[in-house]
Amino acid sequence: MTRDWRTDRIGAALRGENPTVLRRLGSGFAVIGDVQFLPGYAVLLVDEPGVQRLSDLPKARRLAFLSDMDLLGEAVERACRRLDPEFRRVNLEILGNTDPFLHAHVWPRYEWEPTEWVGKPVWLYPADRWRDERFRLGPQHEALRDAISSELDQLRSMP
Repeated sequence: MTRDWRTDRIGAALRGENPTVLRRLGSGFAVIGDVQFLPGYAVLLVDEPGVQRLSDLPKARRLAFLSDMDLLGEAVERACRRLDPEFRRVNLEILGNTDPFLHAHVWPRYEWEPTEWVGKPVWLYPADRWRDERFRLGPQHEALRDAISSELDQLRSMP
């Protein structure tokens, strides 16, 4: 029986079986989000199964995770700014209320977002945005994946 990578995202990434992985970073994995109603949504997954919160890591690993979150945030910002002139900003979040593993959300925000949601947390978007097949990650997102991956590569090569 084949395991569904969604039930063990970190283990699947470590085994090379998580199809959302963009790049391996120092403290984890940069992945593209399962839903793309805000194009460029990405997540940083910690690379240690069992780590539930930032405070579970030793100080040096905490700082490495936060540095990788910054790196992924900048890569998403640069890619989304290049691909969409209505890009506004990136929101970075470490929540941990649903999934029991350390991860950071990187949400691009846009001028074209509906006014009732643009100034609010992404989590207040209606449930249909999260389930609508139009926004499911798929082949139509390859250019976006490539753009974020390219930005990650460029940023990591800078002194």
